[in-house]
Amino acid sequence: MILLYLSKDIQLLQDEIRIIRRELHQIPELAFEEYKTAEYIKGYLNKLKLTYHDKIAGTGIIVLIQGTEGKKTIGFRADMDALTVEEENEVDYKSIHKGKMHACGHDGHQAILLGLAKYLVMNKEKLRDNVVLIFQPAEEGPGGALPIVSQGYLKKYSIDEIYGLHLFPEIPEGKMGVRQGPMMSQTGEFDITIHGKGGHGAMPHNTIDSVVVSAQLITGLQAIASRSINPIEPVVLTIGKVVAGEIRNVIASEARLEGTIRSFKQEVHDTVKERITDYVKGLENIHNCKITLEFRDMYPAVTNDSFLTSEFIQSQESSVIQIIDPIMLAEDFSYYQKEIPGVFFFLGSGSDHYYYPLHNSRFNYNEKILGYGVQAYLNILKQRDALEN
Repeated sequence: MILLYLSKDIQLLQDEIRIIRRELHQIPELAFEEYKTAEYIKGYLNKLKLTYHDKIAGTGIIVLIQGTEGKKTIGFRADMDALTVEEENEVDYKSIHKGKMHACGHDGHQAILLGLAKYLVMNKEKLRDNVVLIFQPAEEGPGGALPIVSQGYLKKYSIDEIYGLHLFPEIPEGKMGVRQGPMMSQTGEFDITIHGKGGHGAMPHNTIDSVVVSAQLITGLQAIASRSINPIEPVVLTIGKVVAGEIRNVIASEARLEGTIRSFKQEVHDTVKERITDYVKGLENIHNCKITLEFRDMYPAVTNDSFLTSEFIQSQESSVIQIIDPIMLAEDFSYYQKEIPGVFFFLGSGSDHYYYPLHNSRFNYNEKILGYGVQAYLNILKQRDALEN
């Protein structure tokens, strides 16, 4: 059941926001390939007579909407990229790009931001402070936020604080999930290759069995979370891919493992990496083999500013706010938060009719919630005294 209040102006924009979403949904593009998406966004901004800076981090777009006073600048971000998923929804706005789909709601995020742009243009006399809209490529990876930050765009536009949202089917539609402090995990990846010595399965004494070593590695690494980390600190260490061998009676000379680390504190993340390294060195000595190990630090933890989160909660209707537990998903919005205060929140999209999870080939949602995303952003601006009621 949708409970959020919608202003009359947003009610009038609902159909337009829905059309934007559906048109974007039909043209999903992968990370740093969002060329048609960028052209669509620029076309809409041109209709609004808004100036913008394009080709940000390749395909991104930044829009500055100036207020009447401009005492501060508030940023809002939407991600642009889609996934390598073949859509199974039978709808008239189905993806026309084979093997690609907006299965994570980024079409909706962009529609919300364009709806916000339309409202602010229609009510420009009410806007006191500056607003910057960031259409960011490549959230799904390798990440478009970091190049935007590293190339100095937050400083160039003098952004003081920033907000972002994500559709979330685990929260009922019309509700919003948020929390102060760490909300989404830091994430990293690791690759392990075990270089053994292959041979006949009937003569294992003449080999170094990479599969046996990998089995010990898989089970042994799980003790890191349970024995090397304080049990009150959340941490996940998952090996999701193992590749070894081709024939049942041949001992594999090589095994490859790929895994992920999730935590909320840098010191926990560092400890896990140190213990993985120690364990790998120990197995090398025990089995007289060589093991190569490579780490890649990915996104930092999404950590919501305490004061701005309190402001956000006050800006919304109390009946729609859910204070959620931290989750082990990751988001590159965190790179903005490492530079300036910010709040990231979930906009509920779950219902009896729309229940498929994110990244599913049948993911969809009630498009009415997009208006509530715009309303949530407007409520933030009003709470921060950047927009008149």
